[in-house]
Amino acid sequence: MQVDDAVTTARALVAERFPDARAAWLAGSVVAGNATATSDLDVTVLLPGPPAPFRESLQYDGWPVELFVHSRETVAHWIAKDLERRRPTLVRLISSGVVLLDLDGTGTALAEECDAILSAGPGPLSTAELDAMRYGLTDLLDDLADSAEPVTTAAVAVATWEAAARLLLAADGRWWGTAKWLVRELRAYDAVHGTSYALRLHAGLAAALDRDAVLLAVVVEEILDGVGGRLWAGYRAEG
Repeated sequence: MQVDDAVTTARALVAERFPDARAAWLAGSVVAGNATATSDLDVTVLLPGPPAPFRESLQYDGWPVELFVHSRETVAHWIAKDLERRRPTLVRLISSGVVLLDLDGTGTALAEECDAILSAGPGPLSTAELDAMRYGLTDLLDDLADSAEPVTTAAVAVATWEAAARLLLAADGRWWGTAKWLVRELRAYDAVHGTSYALRLHAGLAAALDRDAVLLAVVVEEILDGVGGRLWAGYRAEG
């Protein structure tokens, strides 16, 4: 079984490379059951101190591996950073995987802590943050409407799609992501709320890339209306 093979390989790697490790976790698509031909093993390791922290990509026993090596202090730093940027990278690596090693209970405790953080979400936006996002998206919509050159339209459409998706999620206190994770977060939003924003934003982006930005603009306007509408005249950012 692929998952069992992955766990065995990851444990062997941790034992060989990090005999002083306090804890280790295996996460990623192999564990989640949606691996592809290019999927790697995401292995997070907790060390008492140096040489942590570092990140390394390698091949081990036929598997591509991404290593994320931390100390307790750098785990705390990156959890705070995940919350600040609204992207649960390390939080998800620790909470959603298999505990490979738990020397002193830290592995289970950190997994439970990160799972609680992941479930709670990054929290609400401040008024200033929300206004800044509304302002930026308003500006992108104006650029989208004004663009007549295909490459520029495509670039602005992608930026508009991403900004709209982030605004929708952030206004609901949900996590962001990048690339495939942003799509997954949108689909999770729709599953909870019974909406179809992921599908409609995708259709709007596809049409915009084919030189028809009307559908994308309609969906984005709807998202903006849900958080107070367009914002341009009167916007002020202190500092």
